[in-house]
Amino acid sequence: MNDGHTTHDIPGAGAHAERSFSDLLGDCVHCGFCLPTCPTHVLWGQEMDSPRGRIHLMGQVEQEDVLTDAAVRHFDNCLGCLACVSACPSGVAYDALLESTRARVEEEHPRGRGERLLRAAIFALFPYRRRLDLLRGPLRAYQASGLSGPLRRSGLLDRLSPVLATMERVAPPLSGGVPRLPGFVAARGRRRAVVGMLTGCVQGAFFPQVNTATARVLASEGCDVVIPRGQGCCGALSAHAGRAAEAARFADATVAMFDRAGVETVVVNSAGCGSTMKHYGRVLREAGAPDARVRRAEELASRVVDLTEFLAELGPRARRHPLPVRAAYHDACHLSHGQGVAAAPRALLAAVPELDLCDLPNPDICCGSAGVYNLLRPGPAAELGDRKGADVRSTGADLLVAGNPGCSLQIASAMERTGRAIAVAHTAQVLDASIRGLPPTALVTTPAPRP
Repeated sequence: MNDGHTTHDIPGAGAHAERSFSDLLGDCVHCGFCLPTCPTHVLWGQEMDSPRGRIHLMGQVEQEDVLTDAAVRHFDNCLGCLACVSACPSGVAYDALLESTRARVEEEHPRGRGERLLRAAIFALFPYRRRLDLLRGPLRAYQASGLSGPLRRSGLLDRLSPVLATMERVAPPLSGGVPRLPGFVAARGRRRAVVGMLTGCVQGAFFPQVNTATARVLASEGCDVVIPRGQGCCGALSAHAGRAAEAARFADATVAMFDRAGVETVVVNSAGCGSTMKHYGRVLREAGAPDARVRRAEELASRVVDLTEFLAELGPRARRHPLPVRAAYHDACHLSHGQGVAAAPRALLAAVPELDLCDLPNPDICCGSAGVYNLLRPGPAAELGDRKGADVRSTGADLLVAGNPGCSLQIASAMERTGRAIAVAHTAQVLDASIRGLPPTALVTTPAPRP
């Protein structure tokens, strides 16, 4: 269900499954089409912080069998946004090359104690929904205390730990508890499809309203929605960070869960999750899983769709009511580049009466979120967030629409830093508001900026 955006075959599926790492490196002809789309090259203008420069380093590492500190630094600087994959005329599978390289780095390269602890803390928290749920209470209390404003103005967190400062800034405003979706939501009217739905980790814990809107929209369009209980992480964050064995464990559990659910289609509303799940064969193969497990993962991957591509193919049935608001659409990297889904969300939004939809300038440049990149590399992530915030401001939009929770947090934080807070909504929320006949204030009323 590709919507016309450029995509490429990837190792771990089809004809590329048996190609070696060296063969994939050889696909790069160093033409330079990737350079203007690469966020780190845009920031620094350094060849080794461009896709073709990193591919050259990968070749050196492969030939000399040595991972130097300098090479690892350039690999770590990469956001993995995959804009280069869309831009490449030669079909270089940079995504597969990067994940393999990062897996080797994690296995072979000794990191400093501080970075080891940071990465261990990140991956002990974010892939685990129950742990994130426990974090909501203290975070909500902190936000209600009024300490946020003075703490930010003091700059204390930035001096103590840029990582903690970033986490504090991007934390979403929380109020109340997390609404629990039932295990099954029945179609309204004649049933047109039966789908499974991924609720996600960060999405489920911090953006439960997106999941609720997703289930309502699917039901309104005639879908029975199966929402398996006890969902865990899909493995996306681990896969993007080179934690191959961990990613494979999460993937295996997700495959088994949806196999038990017995659904033909799995709908995903988070760009990073969907991109990884569509490439589950590669995730399992990278971890050295047996062929039977790889084939099982590939079978599920073939049934994974982003919410917007599914709805665009299904076609609208529920009536859309006017929603008079100016909205800017942000292309989440792992939706537009990772999955090739760019036209579908725009088509769905354009069909909402009176919604004034506009595109952002520089749509191919990442916002700086990139999974947990903004925690591991807070400096460049903040620069990219500020650039994206300026692009949003230039549109004069009152609402930013994005298809990934990390993007929503990153851009909202960047806008808030400038004193021009903006409401952020998922495509599902916009469609839900239009179908239910809600006013624009249901989407654009934002909390007052923190003092």
